[in-house]
Amino acid sequence: MTDGAPAVGDTVRDTVRDRVGVVMAHQGPYIQLRPLGGGREWDAAPAHVRPLGAAELLSARLADVNTRSRTGLGCLPEATPGGHTMWPLAPEGAEQ
Repeated sequence: MTDGAPAVGDTVRDTVRDRVGVVMAHQGPYIQLRPLGGGREWDAAPAHVRPLGAAELLSARLADVNTRSRTGLGCLPEATPGGHTMWPLAPEGAEQ
């Protein structure tokens, strides 16, 4: 961090929205954040973001992976922790 603002690539919590995001850019007075699993960016005031500790970061990443597996979105092999390949299961009765 420089001048108290998180650097691009840092993972932080937006305390106003209670969301975790990765710092993508600094635009004017705001920080642009993107959800861990990708998605639409949002702006947050630097005063309303704080860095995540190691345990909180692990928990946020695990929650993202669990959400992807429950919704059938799967994970790209290169984006999966530990490099393991995860593929969504075929629906019951579907040909494999």
